[in-house]
Amino acid sequence: MLLNLHIKNMALIDEIDINFADNLNILTGETGAGKSIVIDSIMLALGGKVPKDFVRKDAEYGLVELLFSIEDEETLRRLCELSVPEMTDGELVLSRKIIGSRSVSKINGETVTLARVREAAGLLLDLHAQHEHQSLLIPGNHLKLLDRYGHETLDSFKQKVSEYYKEYAKLKNELSANTMNEEEKKRKLDLMEFERNEIAGAALRPGEDEELEALYKKASNSKNINESVSAAYRYTEDTAYDGVDRALREMTAVSEFDEELQSMMDMLATVSDLISDFGRSARGYLEYNSFSEEEFIQIEERLNTVNHLKAKYGKTIEEVLLYGKNLELQYDKLLHQEQYLQNLQGKLADAEKKLEQACRDLSRERKRIAAQLSRNITEALVDLNFMDVRFDMVFEKTEHYSAEGMDYPYFIISTNVGEDMKPLWQVASGGELSRIMLAMKSCLADADKIETLIFDEIDVGISGRTAQMVAEKIHRIGKNHQIICITHLPQIAAMANHHYLIEKQVNNGKTITHISKLDSQQEIKELARLIGGVEITDTVIQSAKEMKELAGKAKVN
Repeated sequence: MLLNLHIKNMALIDEIDINFADNLNILTGETGAGKSIVIDSIMLALGGKVPKDFVRKDAEYGLVELLFSIEDEETLRRLCELSVPEMTDGELVLSRKIIGSRSVSKINGETVTLARVREAAGLLLDLHAQHEHQSLLIPGNHLKLLDRYGHETLDSFKQKVSEYYKEYAKLKNELSANTMNEEEKKRKLDLMEFERNEIAGAALRPGEDEELEALYKKASNSKNINESVSAAYRYTEDTAYDGVDRALREMTAVSEFDEELQSMMDMLATVSDLISDFGRSARGYLEYNSFSEEEFIQIEERLNTVNHLKAKYGKTIEEVLLYGKNLELQYDKLLHQEQYLQNLQGKLADAEKKLEQACRDLSRERKRIAAQLSRNITEALVDLNFMDVRFDMVFEKTEHYSAEGMDYPYFIISTNVGEDMKPLWQVASGGELSRIMLAMKSCLADADKIETLIFDEIDVGISGRTAQMVAEKIHRIGKNHQIICITHLPQIAAMANHHYLIEKQVNNGKTITHISKLDSQQEIKELARLIGGVEITDTVIQSAKEMKELAGKAKVN
């Protein structure tokens, strides 16, 4: 469950800490007090989009931290599968810090991606934002809700459908890409034949391009090279060698008189040998490393051929050769297209057969789970003042396969005796949608094993007796889940196990949002405000007390 919410420097919030408890936590306050800021901050921490100008303009950064306590072993296991940083005593901290246009998300102090945050958050809580019930008007969302409800059973069936669909789609695309008329076939064969001959005729060798580049560089500069080598040879042969030879003769004449002179003479002998070796190497280089005009043209033409092929078929010779190898396979395949297509059609038929069966199996399980979900939602709707409600799910079949199967299910409902059941989006009002979504959320929470549910004004469009029944339903859900609910309805607020007031205050010329936990007397006062509005009379106070007493009795029953 969510133990603590810490918000700093967000909109009207300077810094707040809220310690939540189990069961039903109610948040109330005047319009504009900052209730939406609290919800937006939570959504931000869960990986949501950062609202524009959300960080206080006078602050260096904004920060949201959520502290969770996790006891469910299945949830802990799934968090471990997500490689969530190590948890101490089952506690997990989600945080997000906003600095300018950047944000940093962390789990237990370790920086993680927003995708990782969203995955982890999906196991910890379910947040119903304002107007989310409108999503029920989109038929495509109904399949998502069904699959989420039955994920423990359906995931394996969906996995099989997804795998078979990938193979089916791959074969279908391959068949489509290779189906052509004779004219197209001839054009493609001619092009392939040209490319085959072009690559094969070049007789490329791995590494040849590097060798040619070096040889071309050498040949292009052969004149300058030969001139410099010839000059160096002349200098050493004519001047240096004679000088060293004379020096060696002079040292030889006196070397017998001092041992140290012998080592110096040896050095001169080595220099003489080196000059002699250089001369031989220079003569050999000049003899064998000269290029004729014809040789230079041959090198240039070969290099141009290699570079031309690399520009067309690959960045390296190895890539060009690989292209040629694959081209041979494609050419042979196209040459024997009829046989190839027959084999491909056979594979496609087998793949479609497997996919169709997998879709049937998935659809069968979905229908079974849909019946269970419909029963549970119907029971929940009765609790929410739908007296003569009938709720079900209709399955239609899509025209084409997909990774999700071939099911197009949608919810149908009848809220009055004698009325035909119709699609949800055709008959449900705003208040009815709110209650249907509440019923849906209660069912999903049990299926997902999500401990914390956050409702942001899920009571929109309801009042009177219905509001009381919604309040009682939320309280019952709160017996098995932690509920955090923002509401304007006194009936719901009266059912609170823990009541928090959100209000604006002016400190030092700045407007800030403040949140405080109410005691029993303060709860009565806040209930009176919700009932009576601006003027809080003794009668309104008495009504608030009675409402709180009735709520206490309802909790017991």
